[in-house]
Amino acid sequence: MTWKLQAITDELMGQEIHIDRDMLVGRHQEADILLQSAEISRRHAAFLYKEQALWLQDLNSSNGTFVNDVRIQQETQLHDGDIVQFASLKFALLAPVAEQDIAEIEIEPVHAPVAEAEKTAAQQMNEQGMPSLTERAAEVQVSRDGMPQRVATPKPAPIPEGVDIHAKAEPEPVAIPEPVSRVTQEKEQQKNASIGLVTIIVLVILALLAWVFFK
Repeated sequence: MTWKLQAITDELMGQEIHIDRDMLVGRHQEADILLQSAEISRRHAAFLYKEQALWLQDLNSSNGTFVNDVRIQQETQLHDGDIVQFASLKFALLAPVAEQDIAEIEIEPVHAPVAEAEKTAAQQMNEQGMPSLTERAAEVQVSRDGMPQRVATPKPAPIPEGVDIHAKAEPEPVAIPEPVSRVTQEKEQQKNASIGLVTIIVLVILALLAWVFFK
């Protein structure tokens, strides 16, 4: 079993000390609960375990040991909620919670309420159930399985005026490239031959000029 000390003095506020055996309190480095304060004696007090109960003993300290603001002179049994004080340093004592007590605590599941607006159509149908035959319209006939029969088929939407449903879609025109005539091909060939002949003549003239110039 582990008891707990919670500091309630300003300079130690929030600190916790666990007590699970006999423990020495003091300013000495070998103390189990070390309190570095000039008003604390080197061997100030001691926590003692006796028959599953926790006791506190003052060890002739200079500034005293207190339980619920009463200075103790001999071993004193402690209880849950006691205020233990060493000189001016105060602690609140919390008794351990037995595992059996924890097991006996029943935790009830918390179900968040579901708003009616958030329920799906399927949930609402499940809650309402299948309507009885008497609740259905009298003019609707049902089979033995409860399925409606002879239900009128809804009419299709009217066709707008001026629209011929039998008209065939006109094919889109496809561009066909114009064939190149034979005459055009002959002209292109003659033009290319003339250009080639002129080029050869120019090259020959340039060659002759170069030969005369460098001779």
